[in-house]
Amino acid sequence: MPEDIDRLEQDSMGTINVPANALWGAQTQRSLQNFSIGKDLIPIELIYALAKIKQAAATVNNRLGVLDKEKYELIFNAALEITNGLHDDQFPLKVWQTGSGTHTNMNLNEVISNLASKASNNPLGSHKPIHPNDHVNRSQSTNDTFPAAIHIATVEGITNRLIPELKELVKAFAQKSHDWKEIIKIGRTHLQDAVPITLGQEASAWRDQISTALERINTAQEELCYLPLGGTAVGTGINAPLHFDKEIAAELSVITGLPFTSAPNKFAIMASHDGLVNVMSQLKLLAVTLLKVVNDLRLLSCGPRAGLAELELPENEPGSSIMPGKVNPTQCEAMAMVCTQVMGLDVAVTMAGSGGHLQMNAYKPLIGLNVLHSIELLHDACLNFRTILVEGIKPNKKNIQRFLEQSLMLVTALTPEIGYKKASEIAQHAHSKNISLRQAALDLHYINEADFDRIVDPKSMTEPK
Repeated sequence: MPEDIDRLEQDSMGTINVPANALWGAQTQRSLQNFSIGKDLIPIELIYALAKIKQAAATVNNRLGVLDKEKYELIFNAALEITNGLHDDQFPLKVWQTGSGTHTNMNLNEVISNLASKASNNPLGSHKPIHPNDHVNRSQSTNDTFPAAIHIATVEGITNRLIPELKELVKAFAQKSHDWKEIIKIGRTHLQDAVPITLGQEASAWRDQISTALERINTAQEELCYLPLGGTAVGTGINAPLHFDKEIAAELSVITGLPFTSAPNKFAIMASHDGLVNVMSQLKLLAVTLLKVVNDLRLLSCGPRAGLAELELPENEPGSSIMPGKVNPTQCEAMAMVCTQVMGLDVAVTMAGSGGHLQMNAYKPLIGLNVLHSIELLHDACLNFRTILVEGIKPNKKNIQRFLEQSLMLVTALTPEIGYKKASEIAQHAHSKNISLRQAALDLHYINEADFDRIVDPKSMTEPK
């Protein structure tokens, strides 16, 4: 980032010094000085989405006759450079700024203006031949572009990154479910022994929980494909040419390859961000699901000698600085922390979404940060979880069989034959005398040997009769 402050820039508030080689201008510099809060920068995905909007706006403005070809090409090319990641260091603004995101919108406008100045051999800050407001921001307001950028970045993140990874995770658990379908184990409810289940059935629950969470997210993001662009300041479309809204949505669909369309009621989307709150809620539900899964895996793999140890997780790194040979379920722990963080981010987005007033919600940067950060965290955690842990899980068949044979809950299969009361007495007798169910049943003379062996068959208990 440039250091020397020796360029004088001007905006409606007056003049201000800007670093000599910076591509940003006066309004960005004011934000840097007035909002030096924390270290959270506007996510780069949001910057790229805004650049795509500038690119599309220039195209449509030229098509509709409100921007000449030379200016359109300069804006288009500058915006394309930004989306290609050539100027990432020119977007230094913090999330904790104006609640509309105006500072960041102007950051884009100023950088594009100065890139156009460089391309046409004009001085930085001259606003020649492209003015940040008059040309780059033409037919737009921060109030419609910033929420639209959050929509675009969110849909891109979910569609191109999160959903493909979730599908791979579902496939990984589907493979485990198939591989383990013949392994019969004891089920557990209330963390106590229950009737038998196959390990494949247990894994199928994890598979389908994640698959369902994926579908919820996919359905929720459809609402974000409606863009408020063309609504300008409050939703009326002031200063935008007729049909700008529909044409820019169509142009962005071409640029992104995603089904964006113009929102039929821009007042609703600009005054509130319910669609983003809903998507964040679905990301939270995915976190709820994943936390359940990793907790199951932690329990089933606890040990290796003094716990359940029904599953063997890959051993990736030493687990203790003091206990030699200790290995911990670290991928589960990392995922658990990610899930907990996402749940907290959801609370903030919920509160932010409910905090709008009249035609403006002034929590846009916070909402954008938390939604996009959640997508990033969940994608990265799922990728690590799948490739470093899930794909390498192995069953400990010896322990699984031992627990199955020792379980008292196999007695449940006798209930239709001898009744709940007698079956309960058998279980209690076996437990108090520390003998097998079979021996307890014979001791009490409630059932003969052949019938016990026929009825108490763990495999038959894993399917309805």
